Amino acid sequence: MHIIQPSTLSFLSDLAEHNTREWFGEHKQRYDAARKDFICFLDELLQEVQLFEPAAHNQQGKDLVFRIYRDVRFSNDKRPYKDHFGAYITEGGRKSTLPGYYLHLAGKNQSFVAGGLWYPPADQLKAVRQELDYNLEEFKAIVEAKEFTSRFGAVQGEQLKTTPKGYDKENPAIHYLRFKSWNGIMPLSDETVLSAGFMQEVVNAFKALKPLNDFLVQPLKDMGKAE
Repeated sequence: MHIIQPSTLSFLSDLAEHNTREWFGEHKQRYDAARKDFICFLDELLQEVQLFEPAAHNQQGKDLVFRIYRDVRFSNDKRPYKDHFGAYITEGGRKSTLPGYYLHLAGKNQSFVAGGLWYPPADQLKAVRQELDYNLEEFKAIVEAKEFTSRFGAVQGEQLKTTPKGYDKENPAIHYLRFKSWNGIMPLSDETVLSAGFMQEVVNAFKALKPLNDFLVQPLKDMGKAE
């Protein structure tokens, strides 16, 4: 079982403090080693996730990882690099807008596991809200289950301050209908990330996220059939 190396987290911590092209260039070998370490972990993780999630099939660790380089063209934050590694498992690959499983690796106890649907396009947002309106009890059973709450607490995500168009403020599902994203997020300490049990910790978290992802993806797949 692959174990994340301390040097990987120390590189990410140092990058957060020295986020310049000059520093990165001088420490390119450290970056390459850290990225390789993360990808080796992901390759093994995929083998485990494939046992319960079909979307993990026919993917490789290197295909899950987001680029370290930031797009600063339209941002006030001009730091050239992300200070973390991020990987996303979902049907259609890491750039897909479908629900999936996310692993965020960073130094200084900033790592986390997450899943669900992240800021979907308007048509998908509408479809999920309709599903929530029709099947509130099913959704509540998922996000209120001990397997979910013990790891992620309550569902997280940005919410509207007003009532979504087409819905009444007295709707029993209004709390969840106001969300723009529906996510489970579980923080990870550096101690956990560097432990021999980290792989199983991530696998168990992804298993706990699967019912949420399955619920959220269904209306999006139904959209595809209707088109």
